Amino acid sequence: MIERLNRESGLRDLVTRMRPDVDQDEALARAAWSVITEPGDGTAGVLIETLGAAAALSAALDEVRRPRVEAAAIDALGGAGGARALAQARARWQPRARIDSIRASLAAASEVGARLLLPGAEHWPTDLDDLGVHAPVLLWVRGDPACLAVRPSAALVGARASSSYGETVTADLAGDLAHGGVLIVSGGAYGIDGAAHRAALGVGGQTVAFLAGGIDRAYPVGHHQLFEHIARSGAVATEVPCGTSPSKWRFLARNRLIAALGMATVVVEAGRRSGSLNTAGHAAALGRPLGAVPGPVTSAASAGCHRLLREYDARCVTTAAEVRELWGEDLPFDGPTEDRVDPDTTRLLDALSTRTAIAPQEVARRSGLAVDRVQGLLGMLELEGTASRRDGGWLRRIQATR
Repeated sequence: MIERLNRESGLRDLVTRMRPDVDQDEALARAAWSVITEPGDGTAGVLIETLGAAAALSAALDEVRRPRVEAAAIDALGGAGGARALAQARARWQPRARIDSIRASLAAASEVGARLLLPGAEHWPTDLDDLGVHAPVLLWVRGDPACLAVRPSAALVGARASSSYGETVTADLAGDLAHGGVLIVSGGAYGIDGAAHRAALGVGGQTVAFLAGGIDRAYPVGHHQLFEHIARSGAVATEVPCGTSPSKWRFLARNRLIAALGMATVVVEAGRRSGSLNTAGHAAALGRPLGAVPGPVTSAASAGCHRLLREYDARCVTTAAEVRELWGEDLPFDGPTEDRVDPDTTRLLDALSTRTAIAPQEVARRSGLAVDRVQGLLGMLELEGTASRRDGGWLRRIQATR
């Protein structure tokens, strides 16, 4: 197969035009793999990882089999079971292994000014390598490929049918994060995705939109201008070739790229069965931190977020600082310590007097706390110097000001 591709001089010219600084055999082979396979094809991933893209293409699709390459491919796929897996894979790859399809995809990409971004090449986002054999064989990118390697990064996703609350929260989070140099990653859809991209652009920040279809077609069509704007200051990327239509399966596969590129994934607003929960699942599987924005308990649009908080150990997120905290940045100091004290402590201090000692039972009655809780808190406050014992009761101590 690779020999047939190399004989097509026009193909190499197209690849050279889009990526002159990489090995042309590798780039051409990976472009062919992108056309031949569906996203995340693990069998193709194993062969490419073991043999290299060009040799794997020959092992998979050459009519004349080379025994040594064939044996290496089968061994990589698991011995006896590998032979069956390879045969099944060939059956699904063969109908797409057409030179004219590869040429059409490369020509269309060249026409819209796309570039090929290959694993291991400059600006390749190494976070995607965490997907293992299910990582993309390459990315088709419009805009600045270097944006994909910007760190820190946050994936913000959510419902297409978003509410004004969800879009407002998204704009606040994405705008604050992007203004602070965080790359905003999302899927370019209506609703929360679009709000995240627009907020990042609005503050002069960088954003990446991952598409489920070809880089030559805007989907949704209503976001054509948004994608043009993103391509001018960020990047629009996809792992599928030009001419590919978005489908439910490809949206789900695309979600793993969003989750992998973000250092943390935040679901801002999502219904109980939202596709955003699929992105959250990928983030969890990759060990990425997961956050969710709470909403009104009466809102079906936030039911998915509440489910993540309740069932999937997501962290509650309400500010950009809390998003940064997901990947380990400390929250900034935002006021006196007493502003963040335990509510029970506040109630107990309110119940104490600075002049008359009060028994623990009376403190409990005034504060509405259990006696044992009061006694435990009083002991802590005594150590801190906030309360003191006198005549069998307790006083609140006035703190000296500086």
